[in-house]
Amino acid sequence: MVALHRSEELQGYPDAWDKDTLSQRFDQIFKQKTEFATLNQLLKRIHKNKVELLKVLQCPDIPLHTNGSKTDIRDYVKKRKVSGGTRSDEGRNCRDTFISLKKTCRKLGISFWDFLHDRLCSAEPVIPQLSDLVRERASAPGF
Repeated sequence: MVALHRSEELQGYPDAWDKDTLSQRFDQIFKQKTEFATLNQLLKRIHKNKVELLKVLQCPDIPLHTNGSKTDIRDYVKKRKVSGGTRSDEGRNCRDTFISLKKTCRKLGISFWDFLHDRLCSAEPVIPQLSDLVRERASAPGF
């Protein structure tokens, strides 16, 4: 039987040997036949999704959980519970826009209030466009 992990070596970007080993181990687990028809169908269905399930080997920086997404909407949910929602579509759009700007600023390490002041009160904005900062961060090595 092939070892499933070499913990210190598998952290970060796996090499070709690790990818091949894990792919073979995946096949060993999900191509086996049991005495139970339902389990065999489940194993077969999971094996059909092998490419998607092992995509993490190609892009190990992508998280395997949704914690970031849950955190992103937490402010919105708290605000909705306290205020009971908005009275109009325009109010909802305004709220959603400001929450999105606030979260983006937080992720980029920019003060939301400084950003708003820069955009609303400065003749010449000092803080670059958020879209430019996001693209710059996404193209940085190690992202």
